Amino acid sequence: MTIKEAQQRVDEWIGSTGVRYFNELTNMAILTEEVGEVARIISRKYGEQSFKDKEDEAGLADELADVFFVLICLCNQTGVDLTAALKKNLQKKEVRDKNRHKSNTKLK
Repeated sequence: MTIKEAQQRVDEWIGSTGVRYFNELTNMAILTEEVGEVARIISRKYGEQSFKDKEDEAGLADELADVFFVLICLCNQTGVDLTAALKKNLQKKEVRDKNRHKSNTKLK
């Protein structure tokens, strides 16, 4: 599935099942909540925290997909073409960071 197709599928789902988009501020809060859920799993799986009883470490992919879904919702409702935005962002990084990371002694 392309990013464009994902944006279309999310929009179709919102129209058929989700009734309407939550407003932008609500979606920003939901995005923050979902990122927090990713952070919780990462901190337990790769960091020093341990999982609580019956807590599932296998949910990382699902939580990342939740983040992507809400991000797509925000893009759709604010008119952002995520494919074009990502291409432009990568071009910016290619110019700005061409030698930046290679010359960073902290990454050696």
